[in-house]
Amino acid sequence: MKLQRISALLAALMMAVPLVSMADDHHDRDHDRPDWDHPGYRHDEYRGVGPNHEWRRGGALPAEYRGDRYVVNDWRGHHLSEPPRGYHWVQVNGDYVLAAVATGIILDTLLTQ
Repeated sequence: MKLQRISALLAALMMAVPLVSMADDHHDRDHDRPDWDHPGYRHDEYRGVGPNHEWRRGGALPAEYRGDRYVVNDWRGHHLSEPPRGYHWVQVNGDYVLAAVATGIILDTLLTQ
């Protein structure tokens, strides 16, 4: 009698194991919540300070970056090509911009990640 009860209990437990493995994995990222999809809401809008990838060839380098503080004199040490006459490399955040010394017009950019 005791053996039958133990066998029945074991059989019931063995049948319950697949049900446990089918449990919710909690990887739904809360998409069932009513407030998860606001129009215009993006998760990546709140990134911190980083490289500015808005530099374009032919665009103007802002005046605050034209001072000697941002000029890269050791372009070889930064693995950059030699700037043509009248141009210099400027480092802003993680980006390198090749700009005209006189006007600040951008000739080339080297954008980092």
